[in-house]
Amino acid sequence: MNAVELRQLALSLPGTSETLQWGNNRVFKVGPKMFAVSGYEPDSLYSFIVGPERFLELSDLPGFKPAPYFARLKWVQVDPARTELPPGALEDLLCDGYELVFARLTKKLQREIRGDD
Repeated sequence: MNAVELRQLALSLPGTSETLQWGNNRVFKVGPKMFAVSGYEPDSLYSFIVGPERFLELSDLPGFKPAPYFARLKWVQVDPARTELPPGALEDLLCDGYELVFARLTKKLQREIRGDD
């Protein structure tokens, strides 16, 4: 998954918005909370939250490292040219990160995003 594909997937998730921060970085949020960051170029590095159970495991794999400034929050940085994960694995990890952040939103905001009454 390159940065363009990450953007497409992130924006397809309910309640996701995209903003520009820190210069030329695309920041993807669900509600007010970030779950992924990428550059503009297709081959850009990107980062997303993975949670504590996957953080150490992924940080040791080729193409992954603890994300600068966000490692303490259990984010990994991905070099899509170097990762050796099977097809679909990065997409699953991004969706899992989205779900981690979504679960931290208020119940009211979760209902609004889901469209519940």
